[in-house]
Amino acid sequence: MDKDRVKGSANQVKGKIKKVAGKALGDSKLQSDGVADQVKGKVQNAVGGLKDALKGK
Repeated sequence: MDKDRVKGSANQVKGKIKKVAGKALGDSKLQSDGVADQVKGKVQNAVGGLKDALKGK
């Protein structure tokens, strides 16, 4: 498994936590930061998946 997939998953979890905390606290900046982290994590995870696929061929 590529390290980008691991980091991407971690960023997605971190983003989800920020998003929920921001929503609970009424902090729109924290909430939007969480969404951004989630998107970053999804992209990073996808890049890692591509790297894994290329290594497998």
